[in-house]
Amino acid sequence: MSMKQNHPFHMVEMSPWPLVGAISTMLMLLGTVNMFQHSNKLIMMMGTIMVMLTMMQWWRDVIREGTYQGLHTKIVMKGLRWGMILFIISEVFFFISFFWAFFHSSLSPIVQVGSIWPPMGINPFNPMQIPLLNTMILLSSGVSITWAHHSLLNNNMKEMNISLSITILMGMYFTILQAYEYIEAPFTISDSIYGSTFFMATGFHGLHVIIGSTFLMVCLIRQLNLHFSKYHHVGFEAAAWYWHFVDVVWLFLYITIYWWGN
Repeated sequence: MSMKQNHPFHMVEMSPWPLVGAISTMLMLLGTVNMFQHSNKLIMMMGTIMVMLTMMQWWRDVIREGTYQGLHTKIVMKGLRWGMILFIISEVFFFISFFWAFFHSSLSPIVQVGSIWPPMGINPFNPMQIPLLNTMILLSSGVSITWAHHSLLNNNMKEMNISLSITILMGMYFTILQAYEYIEAPFTISDSIYGSTFFMATGFHGLHVIIGSTFLMVCLIRQLNLHFSKYHHVGFEAAAWYWHFVDVVWLFLYITIYWWGN
């Protein structure tokens, strides 16, 4: 069969990774439930390792197709950008559900929580301490990732490497501070609706920061291997958009849950 094609689209070859990824994710989630119920981490760890291996091999295939095989034409890159935009929109609605739960509970607190907000017995965090520091860190990381993007567009690879590394370090610093905040928290996820909404919203945001930091680390490795140019850097562009999304969500979390909800 001839390999020649008369269209600019990428006809994706058969891949095992969607099926393997779905099975791995199901195994990880079932293992997590089993860990909560029976304190058995084996299935959860197996599923997590399988998900990570699937991610690495799936990303490897996409990088190979776009960087070495030249299959990511302008039209294909446009489709990838729209895919990332739609994914971020779905993530926005994911977090809207947490904000909805928080406002539903805080604007009209029921008698079971003492008819006050925060509920009786809850000692919330001081928004002027670690939460404010984390806000400054993420806002600064938004500046550094923009610096990295502009450096790439201007073919200044040295500044691109520096600014991207700074962004990753800030993401890691944010995660460390949030972990410390959780360890020192005077309440838990089981402490009324306040604890549930607080840890679900901030916890999932923390997970997104870890995912975003991993995304940027992959971009830094690719950048050091000269995979990006000023005309062809969809992978980095998607990571930068995702990071800005994480920044904006944190601003809403800080203003509503840490400051207003306090």
